[in-house]
Amino acid sequence: MEIDGRVALVTGAGTRVGRAIALALGQAGMRVGVHYMGSEKGARQTAEEIIAVGSEARTLPGDLTDPATAPRLVEHTAKVFGSLDVLVNSAAVLLRTPVGEVLVEDWDAMFALNLRAPFFLCQAAARVMRERGGAIVNIADLAAFETWRGYIPHSITKAGIVQMTRGLAHALAPKIRVNAIAPGAVLLPEGTTQDQAEKLIATTPLGRIGSPDDVAQAVLYLLSADYVTGETIIVDGGRHVRY
Repeated sequence: MEIDGRVALVTGAGTRVGRAIALALGQAGMRVGVHYMGSEKGARQTAEEIIAVGSEARTLPGDLTDPATAPRLVEHTAKVFGSLDVLVNSAAVLLRTPVGEVLVEDWDAMFALNLRAPFFLCQAAARVMRERGGAIVNIADLAAFETWRGYIPHSITKAGIVQMTRGLAHALAPKIRVNAIAPGAVLLPEGTTQDQAEKLIATTPLGRIGSPDDVAQAVLYLLSADYVTGETIIVDGGRHVRY
């Protein structure tokens, strides 16, 4: 796909990985819908930076835990920009949920944002992309493949993203490609000590901690790789090869 001038919707684009992806797409010449839930200030800054490099951007609020939001968000994006060519599902929540302490409301919150919303965003986007074609990139993480003992519900949602990606790639072919990215440690948790960071680097074959920009580069690759669909790319500096 030639992405210059095309339209992308990036969810959760006000902070962290979503922000890096939105900026990378804008720098590549895409017109970007910058979705946010609670991070309005960050979304506005993201949009301003995209506009500063000569691309078009609009901030798009929406509570993706509300089932009605997904189709409205896609329809609004297509109306504002005149089309929709790319969807990046980045919005997610990570809650620590040790077995024995899992609350129903935490389970529901994670499944609503991490899995249900991406599916219905994909479904709505497919309706818009059906004639022109398009590409979807879902952001999973290593929890889809590893055992995170204190984060089992989160891991289930991310494993679901991987299977959803495979299923949609088959269902929406050949006009729409659907892929996923599973980042590793690209943002260290707040409070990570220097010793912990050094141990992480020591177990990473590429010898460094990743960054959101590494994920953004993988998104750009998937948008340009016209013969790739149904794939999940692990972006973790090679740590997964140890398992």
